[in-house]
Amino acid sequence: MKLSLTARLFAAVFSTAMAVALAMGVFTHINLNRDFLGYLNEQAVNRLELAQASVTAGYRENGGSWDFLREQPELWGRLLRPRVPEAQAPAVKTSPADLTGATRRFTLLDADRQRIAGFTQPSPQAIERPILVDGVTVGWVVLTPFESVSSGAEKRFADAQVRSAWAVGVAAVLLAAGVAFWASRRLLRPVRRVADASHRLAAGDYGTRVPVIASNDEIAQLSADFNHLALTLQRNEAMRREFMADVSHELRTPLGVLHGELEALEDGVRSLDAQALRSLQGEVATLHKLVDDLYELSLADVGALSYRKADLDLRAVIDGAAGAFGERLSGSGLRLQLELPDQPLPAFGDERRLRQLFNNLLENSCRYTDAGGALRISARREGAHAVIDVQDTAPGVLAEQLPRLFERFFRADASRSRRGGGAGLGLSICQRIVEAHEGRIEARPSPLGGLWLRVELPSHG
Repeated sequence: MKLSLTARLFAAVFSTAMAVALAMGVFTHINLNRDFLGYLNEQAVNRLELAQASVTAGYRENGGSWDFLREQPELWGRLLRPRVPEAQAPAVKTSPADLTGATRRFTLLDADRQRIAGFTQPSPQAIERPILVDGVTVGWVVLTPFESVSSGAEKRFADAQVRSAWAVGVAAVLLAAGVAFWASRRLLRPVRRVADASHRLAAGDYGTRVPVIASNDEIAQLSADFNHLALTLQRNEAMRREFMADVSHELRTPLGVLHGELEALEDGVRSLDAQALRSLQGEVATLHKLVDDLYELSLADVGALSYRKADLDLRAVIDGAAGAFGERLSGSGLRLQLELPDQPLPAFGDERRLRQLFNNLLENSCRYTDAGGALRISARREGAHAVIDVQDTAPGVLAEQLPRLFERFFRADASRSRRGGGAGLGLSICQRIVEAHEGRIEARPSPLGGLWLRVELPSHG
């Protein structure tokens, strides 16, 4: 049988309270009996001291013999009474031992330890007091201790204490049951809500949320963390769907062109000449670039993108990337303004990956900057960082779109033309490369009217 968390908590608290109440009752009963019997026996011993004096006086008064008790056993009760002057008799209080019947447990033995009067079966643990007359032991007064409460008064007292102990125990159990019931429902209700929400979340309902109670305990933190997890999963699922839609769209376009070109060649509508081959080669190159970019991003996501870092000069890397794009920039009608420091700009990184970084930044400007514009690249050292600014002219990017430029497949189509192609993966790869070098990259509006991409990398040396 599978028990819920509420039932288990209730059973744990209730069983603990039951065990504590039972233990308290048992130990209270044991201690009460032991202490109460100890009190009764202590009073009986005190009474035994008085009886010793009375029996000694009776022995003297009856001719120094125990025959009077053997002949008249009923005198034994009178003999045990304390002897006080008549004037003091009204002031003498009755001993508690008399009230508890301790005198009925007294036994009189002669000098040979033969019973004369009193209790018929003295126990081996009996307490003895000698009867001394002129220095000679003529007998013994023996007290058999109480081993249990038997008389009416003591029994009623003990029973009342036991009933009180059990009443307290039952009340404690009922109180514990109430507290356990309240705790199991009140404290575990948020946990049950989280558990139910977890089932819905596992079933794919990423819009599931749980109310967060206004407290600072662990349950409130659990609810907040669950909502954060659900939100993250919801965003990831949305990004996954968007990613799949974008990938299928980006693959469909060049594949559609290839399919159309091949059908035209097959039907004889278009001849297989150099122009047709260039068109096919261009679409294949587009597919190849898209697949390469996706592969690079997948490696970066799992931390498997290889880096071979060494000391290098960022100035030389930037200058080499700008030189390689010289013809491309001229073909796009863009002017290049290169502002590099006279001194080396040392850094510690992977030269191949950093060259890929700057190539992607330059290609981004080439694709999306209007002809006749300019591209300005500047580099300098600021404290412990090397700062590289890549700025271009119009068109610009809306301010609310700047944080999304590094998302996969995102393009600000409304402001930056897509005439040059591109799948929207270049800046995502740039961000991964910069983060792998413990730097950061951000997008800003450019004073030139276009986009400003600022890269900060830890300087070395």
